[in-house]
Amino acid sequence: MEMKETLKEIKAGAYKPVYVVYGKDRYRMEQFVDTLIDSMFSPEEREMGVMKFDTGETPLEEAVMEAESPPFFLERKLVLVRDASVFAAGGKENAKLEHRPETLLSYLNNPLETSVMLFAVQADKLDERRKLVKTLKDRRALIAFQELDAPELKRWMLRRAESQRRQMTEEAAELLLVRVGVNMGQLAQEVDKLCLHAGEGGVIGAEQAALLTAATVEEDVFALVDAIAELRVDKALTLYRQLLVRKEEPIKIAALIARQLRIMLQIKELEAQYSPQQMAGQLGLHPYAVKLAAEKSRKFQTPRLGRLLSSLAELDYGMKTGGIDKTFGLEMYLLSLAQEKRA
Repeated sequence: MEMKETLKEIKAGAYKPVYVVYGKDRYRMEQFVDTLIDSMFSPEEREMGVMKFDTGETPLEEAVMEAESPPFFLERKLVLVRDASVFAAGGKENAKLEHRPETLLSYLNNPLETSVMLFAVQADKLDERRKLVKTLKDRRALIAFQELDAPELKRWMLRRAESQRRQMTEEAAELLLVRVGVNMGQLAQEVDKLCLHAGEGGVIGAEQAALLTAATVEEDVFALVDAIAELRVDKALTLYRQLLVRKEEPIKIAALIARQLRIMLQIKELEAQYSPQQMAGQLGLHPYAVKLAAEKSRKFQTPRLGRLLSSLAELDYGMKTGGIDKTFGLEMYLLSLAQEKRA
């Protein structure tokens, strides 16, 4: 079911007997749960109106029994069920309890008008082979929360700042994506922090965002990979030593460099046949991460990526077996770029 349509119905007080929410974007899932609760109850009614269950600890039929009983002193009740086994793909194999989904199927034939059941499934996908999932899909009760892409996330951040009477530039939003990643919960915290600093009517630019958010190891490794691509040995060494000052392990740094190089090599092999969205699915990455890696991969020839990865693998083996000093070994690896420059 479409989210906009669902929210419109909820605001009008037209509730479905059962909702099932799932997907990678847990932040928006939680926002939906809060929206439904706020629509159904006043702050004073929440404690009495919301009945909470977890299918990891309680059989499904107990939640159904709760939905079958009328509410006390309230117009309606919400039965909120956290689930990772009844609906989730692969969840049945990991379930600790036996559940009887037929009880919910039976309830759907004659649901109580004063009850709303909301299943918050902690999984990216549902098991669509199950009769229960198929039935609820036919009743348009399933709501997927997939991750937003980079343009959508940027627009969302700009709107969030605007709702607090601040103006955020696109450059600042871009920087937050690089530093924080695509987790909406973390992005919301950083946007709110920047809004608090800017004050009402203030402007949040890239400079303010850079000053008030911490650079991640991954961001510095991105810059290090850029320096490797451009054969800028001095810059690569400077960035490496800055990471050492921050107590980052050379083996971890080497692994992160190798990961970026490997992703770029994979993208070079896939981009002739697949779209960025399809590549993201193939590689198990967010489309924004694929976009950044694709931009960087254009600075490398495929054979060079292979050589760099091969030599990193040898270095990794030497560092882990004690044959090479970790700190000195990675520094020598970066210095070897000077030979490429002369070649």
